[in-house]
Amino acid sequence: MIVAPEITAYLDSLEPGNAAWLEALRREAETAEVPVLRRNTERFLKMLLLILKPQELLEVGTAVGYSALVMASVLPENAHITTIESWAPRIEAAQRNISRSVYRERITLLPGDAGEILPGLPAERYSFVFMDAAKGQYLNWLPHLLKCLRPGGIILSDNVLQEGSIAYSRFALPRRDRTIHARMREYLYVLTHTEGLETSILPGGDGIALTLKRAGAE
Repeated sequence: MIVAPEITAYLDSLEPGNAAWLEALRREAETAEVPVLRRNTERFLKMLLLILKPQELLEVGTAVGYSALVMASVLPENAHITTIESWAPRIEAAQRNISRSVYRERITLLPGDAGEILPGLPAERYSFVFMDAAKGQYLNWLPHLLKCLRPGGIILSDNVLQEGSIAYSRFALPRRDRTIHARMREYLYVLTHTEGLETSILPGGDGIALTLKRAGAE
């Protein structure tokens, strides 16, 4: 836990929640142990979208469709979300949940591996990208995301602090966690040291990185 549990609990207690059907989907996902947005990350994401009002969004990591539906719920009616998911059981669940929603015409699900899909997306099409998939792949996907992101666009990367373990030495971690630890550290370094990018890393949820692509950045 990065933020004190009592603070997180208090802030969560203030959350008015989403529409009943969306809250039911969240409970269903949590019961099935499908990772969904943490409440404080969800609040930040919704507020950011309400301020920015992006027209074209890209999400990497659909899971069962909860986050795409949350985003759609606060976007203008003419906004569109493209979302990518690679795991077959979650693709099926996401397709079902999206097709049953009032936002089905505004969300396009691309099934398959993001590493294969991202290079084929149009250049500078999206003004907002939400990254919430395989954390060890963030760095590999970044060049493709920057190519399809418009100048002035935003990338929001979730789970970048790895429950706070990102601050530890890799030798303090179990061997199985050292590779993703190294890759996430490198990803955060690139975000904060690449010319043309401005990044703020926030400790809410499991850590989120907010990255702006300046005009002229490649």
